[in-house]
Amino acid sequence: MVDDDTAAYARSLRANGVPVPGIARKLVITSGKNQGKRPSAATVYRILTEDTDSTE
Repeated sequence: MVDDDTAAYARSLRANGVPVPGIARKLVITSGKNQGKRPSAATVYRILTEDTDSTE
């Protein structure tokens, strides 16, 4: 699971033109069974899509 601060960081990186694989390399999962690991690019896309869905 990615917390709100991490999701906000991912969105800011994307807004600055960082490609999704690069964002995934900069993030660390903060809770759950994958705590301390890096999210996949698919997870980052999901985070960014959830942000788009919630603003509509």
